[in-house]
Formats: sequence, structure tokens, C-alpha cells
Amino acid sequence: MTTTRRFIDDYLGYLLGQANHALYKDFDAQVRAAGLSSIEWRVLATLHDSDPVTISQLAHEVLSKQPTVTKLVQRMCEQGWLDLLADPADQRRTLVTVTAAGRRLARPLVELARSHEASVLRSLAPREQSALKNLLAKLGTR
Repeated sequence: MTTTRRFIDDYLGYLLGQANHALYKDFDAQVRAAGLSSIEWRVLATLHDSDPVTISQLAHEVLSKQPTVTKLVQRMCEQGWLDLLADPADQRRTLVTVTAAGRRLARPLVELARSHEASVLRSLAPREQSALKNLLAKLGTR
């Protein structure tokens, strides 16, 4: 039987999906154990150490649609994890920021995520890890 390389063996989308699955399959259980959905985690991870952002910017960064993020932000505000602020540069816009309670919830998960990432990347040399992240960031800006 001849082993032929299949399309998906070299297809970037498939390879990225496999890498994403390897990175999140175990960590997702820790997110759920903290009482968060994956999108709530992405919101807190995005905001925990950033300046306030618009809902549209947040939606872009958490890879979701704006209406979905708008509803999610409202729920997370009710939980006390996020706050809405008027944009000082444009009073018509609303900014989203994380509260102290949201930071307290995110901080241990961020540390777990860093540790988990390090274990997943352990098979790569530090130079390869840096190159991988740089290349992925470059592809993501297209």
C-alpha cells in the first residue's frame, strides 16, 4: 500500500486547527472549572491588562461577532466583571473595561494559560517558539 500525503497533511487551515485544538483541549477544562465559557475567558484575557476598548474592537480581538459580544458584555457587566465607560474622545461611543473582580478572576487563569502554553511549546526550541509566534502574528494581520 502506497502512502500518499493527503491534502490536509500540508493544509495550513488544518494544521492551525490541529495546533489550536492541542493548545486548548486541556486548558478549556480549567476555564470551565472557573465557571467561564470560552468566549468569556477570551474577553477577560483580552481586557485584563489592556486599556478600555470599544465593543467592536473587543469583538475583533475575541474573534466573535459584534452583536454576540454586545450581549456578552452586558451579562459580564451584570456579573461585575466588566464596566462600560463613555469614550472621552467621542461621547457617542462606549468603551469596555475590566473591573477589579474581573481581573481577580482572570489573573490565575492567565497564569495557568502561560504555564499550559509553555508545556505545549516545550518540544520547540526558544527560537522556534518565537519564530512561530511572529509568523502567526504576521499571518493574522493580513
